[in-house]
Amino acid sequence: MVDHPPTRTGSRPVSANTPPFERISARAEPLDISQDKQFATLAHLGGVAGALPSYLINRALGDRGPFTRQESREALNFSLLPTLVILVGIGLSVIPVIGWVFALIASLTWVVLAAQSVIAGIKVNQGEPYQYRGNTHLFDKLQANRAARA
Repeated sequence: MVDHPPTRTGSRPVSANTPPFERISARAEPLDISQDKQFATLAHLGGVAGALPSYLINRALGDRGPFTRQESREALNFSLLPTLVILVGIGLSVIPVIGWVFALIASLTWVVLAAQSVIAGIKVNQGEPYQYRGNTHLFDKLQANRAARA
């Protein structure tokens, strides 16, 4: 049997004789600086698709990088209200005669959300934290209300 030199997986050396289940850490490794910035940028750019991308990034990676946690939370707080306005506007757009008004409102809301998300994504990609003007912090308010009830 050929003895292979030890390799590194995560933060500890692993030899070729180590069983596969011992090679992978059960705890997720923290994000390095470039990954932290990358996922924070994706959280903002995901606003083009609504609040779901920033929510998923916050839940999946928020505890692994401080910049990702901060920026995905900011993106989620900003994009949640416009996403709800868009969904309601799409739902009401099927009403005869006045449905076009709701479709127009939904479209304009999406254009503003997309533009703001791209601007924020560019700033965050440069390593600068971004705060949206007019952010309602709706997600934080909903969570605080939920915590108060529990």
